[in-house]
Amino acid sequence: MPTWGEILKEINRTKSPGGGPDLDIVRRGYLEALHKLTGRAVVLYSTAFLESRPMPPSEIQIGLADMQGFMEAVSNITERQLDLIIHSPGGSAEAAESIVDYLRQRFDHIRVFVPVAAMSAATMVALSADEIVMGQHSQLGPIDPQFIISTPEGARSAPAKAILNQFELAKMQCRDASNLAAWMPILRTYAPGLLTQCEDSRELSVTIVSGWLNRYMFAQDPEGSNKAESIAHFFADYENFRSHGRRVGYDQVLAQGVRVVRLEDDHGLQDSVLSVHHAAMHTFAMTPALKIVENHLGRAWVRMASQVLVQAAAKGAPGGEPHLSRAERRRQDREGGQRH
Repeated sequence: MPTWGEILKEINRTKSPGGGPDLDIVRRGYLEALHKLTGRAVVLYSTAFLESRPMPPSEIQIGLADMQGFMEAVSNITERQLDLIIHSPGGSAEAAESIVDYLRQRFDHIRVFVPVAAMSAATMVALSADEIVMGQHSQLGPIDPQFIISTPEGARSAPAKAILNQFELAKMQCRDASNLAAWMPILRTYAPGLLTQCEDSRELSVTIVSGWLNRYMFAQDPEGSNKAESIAHFFADYENFRSHGRRVGYDQVLAQGVRVVRLEDDHGLQDSVLSVHHAAMHTFAMTPALKIVENHLGRAWVRMASQVLVQAAAKGAPGGEPHLSRAERRRQDREGGQRH
């Protein structure tokens, strides 16, 4: 298997005199190689969330804007079976639901590969698959919802269940009036509807994931409904994980009854998937790219620090011609008018 360092050497060999390396041709070469190996459509959904450079969280998280990327990547695919490679910190559960519903209308069978990490809403997407493929180094994560709360000290993120637990603690301790002064600054941040939203969002994540598991992964299993409920509740259990960033590795996923395959069981497949991942990581390290949605035919949607590039490369012409999406052109035109 080409290592991270060996793929970097391969990228550097593509440098033209006076120019930079051709990252696209290397990454797309490995995407095409994976397609040739499996005979299935391949879509990469990868983000730069492990890079150390500063980046707006909204631009690396799963959001409804990613639908445009998936529409672009699926537009010239004819296969009905999909291999989806996911590397993401998560994001909006509602956006994940929209993306999964779209892909499920297009493909009859979806296999999700997790080369390193698919967390939070990305875990939800993985659990919508017919099968998940993970390495011993790979991880999923809890799917308990998180809330951003405004405080006098700035925005704070907190799990929905932690907010509910804290409110119950406040009710108990505030029976003693001497504790009110300590609790009032915290309780003031509880906006109207917050507690109900916390309850509803917890139920929603379980409902979405259990529905997918029952409909797809366990479609032919007479015990599918019970398995789906159990797995969804396991991943949504804040009391069990105590942290939204906890690792859920292959062995834990398997123990819950999820249909998960060990990536190391097929060395050729392992080589091909990890080579795609390494090539994508080099792209993030060497360019302003923050997110890539790309297929094995070279069609790509790339978010680059407040810009969206669309690359439509014909088969055999990996470079393609990048251009800004219409929406991005309109946004830039508006901003240009505001500046002047």
